[in-house]
Amino acid sequence: MKIWVDADACPVVIKEILFKAAERTKIDTTLVANHPIRIPPSKVINFMQVSSGFDIADDEIVKRVNHGDLVITSDIPLANEVIDKSALALSPRGELYTKENIKSRLNIRDFMDTMRASGVQTGGPAALSQSDRQAFANHLDSILTRYQRSQKN
Repeated sequence: MKIWVDADACPVVIKEILFKAAERTKIDTTLVANHPIRIPPSKVINFMQVSSGFDIADDEIVKRVNHGDLVITSDIPLANEVIDKSALALSPRGELYTKENIKSRLNIRDFMDTMRASGVQTGGPAALSQSDRQAFANHLDSILTRYQRSQKN
């Protein structure tokens, strides 16, 4: 397993949780972004800068992700592609995207895009709450624990 982070819009507090988890579990973690991101010195935490442009970071993650990897993203289309490659997708708010829920998330996203395009003010997402952070940390820990147990068997 590798962890891939769609880092352009990933909140700092979520990156810090990921850094601690990567060090604790020794799972390779790569942040992908089109602008420089500070990472701690580590043998398991890496940064990959891609050129600027629409979906360049997403495309790079999809190209490199493998079965069983984990991708951290709030990008619904990216999560859909990751799931299609039999990898896991987890949002920074702690929502695990699955084959069962990703299509409805895509439909909602497309509907909201249509609303915005027609001039309706939809507002942005709510600020990341403490419960969002806790949900993310709990889901991440559960995924990594399950992975590590599978490696011991």
